Amino acid sequence: MALKFSQLTRPATRKLQSGQSVMEHGIHFERLPNGDGRFTVNIMVDGQRVHRVIGKESDGVTRQQAEDFIQMIRTDARKGRLNLPKGRKVAMGFRDAAGKYLFKLAEEGGRDLVMKRRRLNLHLVPFFGDATLSKISTFDVEWIDKRPAQIRRFREEKGRITYLTVEQVKRLVDVAKGDQNAQVYPFIVIGVETSMRMMEILSIQREHVDVARRVIWIPQAKGGAREQPITGHLANFLTDHMSALPSGTPWLFPSVSARDGHTVNIVKAFRRVVDAAGLDPNQVVRHTLRHTAITHLVQAGIDLPTVKRISGHKTLAMVERYSHQNGEHIKAAMNRLDERYRLAGEGDSSGRVTQELHIQETGQARA
Repeated sequence: MALKFSQLTRPATRKLQSGQSVMEHGIHFERLPNGDGRFTVNIMVDGQRVHRVIGKESDGVTRQQAEDFIQMIRTDARKGRLNLPKGRKVAMGFRDAAGKYLFKLAEEGGRDLVMKRRRLNLHLVPFFGDATLSKISTFDVEWIDKRPAQIRRFREEKGRITYLTVEQVKRLVDVAKGDQNAQVYPFIVIGVETSMRMMEILSIQREHVDVARRVIWIPQAKGGAREQPITGHLANFLTDHMSALPSGTPWLFPSVSARDGHTVNIVKAFRRVVDAAGLDPNQVVRHTLRHTAITHLVQAGIDLPTVKRISGHKTLAMVERYSHQNGEHIKAAMNRLDERYRLAGEGDSSGRVTQELHIQETGQARA
């Protein structure tokens, strides 16, 4: 049965000031001095006290993950009381498997957590319930292909790409400098100067940054391991940033509460900075930084194969989408073509050479 909360609600936690906390059903939420929020669990299970730090809001942790953790350890405790013969496996039901999967995904900083939880809780868990995994057959999942319950993977929008102007980039960076989250500033700077994706940025290690060669090694990029070229300004920026990091940390965005040791979610701070910069947080998202860098490369006249090399796209077709975002660079290119023809024609304004060539060609054709 789902827990019902009257005190540990989203509106209530938002009102908490630094140092204040609220606890309900064994879940404790505390507002930290830096404005972040932290979830912990403190409950009794089979006579044993279980106290565990679940994580911070800035890392994408929510109350639901704390609930999932409580459900998981209580389920494990019930199975332990069965005293089954050693080595015998307990058949896991779909509901328990879904809960463990979501908790593990949150703990490891998995992607698309919100949508995966929604799909499971709204569709799959109600359908399969506690049916054991071993008894779910191909016949049971055939309904997924049928129209009423078809699950579609939405492709990246093919319409107009949202990107920031140079003035908007400057405003965003300036606001990020003064934000309470010290990591959002370098995150934005790296994003607009490299076109790297969010997780590529957050998982950068010191050893991956080669300032002398001006590249960042990305071992787990979406399109495969690659070297990311960086600007001279960013090389200097990263040198200063790394010198200010805590001694011994291998990450550029360290997080003591994260399983892997680095920050995996910076959404809250990013939205706050976007809003403070006078932009729309629903339109300007983390991926907008990538769109911005690529769009400005194209508008600067950089050839598409080179842009593809910098952005890490798999095909030129994916890069070509950015070439239509602003007509000014197209006009500039046509002006250069126009100037070339006009300059070439200044030596003979009568056009006699062109006419003579035409006559020669047509004469030869008739002969």
